[in-house]
Amino acid sequence: MPVRSLTSSVLVWPRRDDVVAALKHWAGRAVHLHPEVVRIGYFGSCARGDWSVGSDLDVVAIVDRAPVRVAERSLGWDTATLPVPVDLLVYTPDEWAAVSSRGRFGATLTSETVWVTERDRRHEA
Repeated sequence: MPVRSLTSSVLVWPRRDDVVAALKHWAGRAVHLHPEVVRIGYFGSCARGDWSVGSDLDVVAIVDRAPVRVAERSLGWDTATLPVPVDLLVYTPDEWAAVSSRGRFGATLTSETVWVTERDRRHEA
C-alpha cells in the first residue's frame, strides 16, 4: 500500500515494475495455495502502461473449478501482500471464454491481459 513519508505529507506510490514483480511472486504462491489455478494475469492501466499514483491492480485468475458464485470467489484469495489495492476476478475456462468474447469489457480482457503464470500441464496425470 502507499506509505506516507515521515517528514512530509507526500504519498509514495510503488513503481509499476515493482507491482508487477510482486504480482509474479504472489501468483507463484497462489498456484500452490490454489491447485485449481490454470493461469493468472493482469489487465487495465498496469497492462496498458498508463499506471499512475492511485491506480489499483486488475487481476484475473482462471481456475479449473469453482464451487461458489463468481461474486464470492475472490474472497478466498489473500491479496494483502500486494503493494496496491487489487480487483481480482476469478473465472472458470468456460466463463472466461464467455466473458472475453462479449462487448467492450471482453475486448479489453482479450487485448490487455498479460499472463504472469500458467500451470504446467505436462506433469499432470
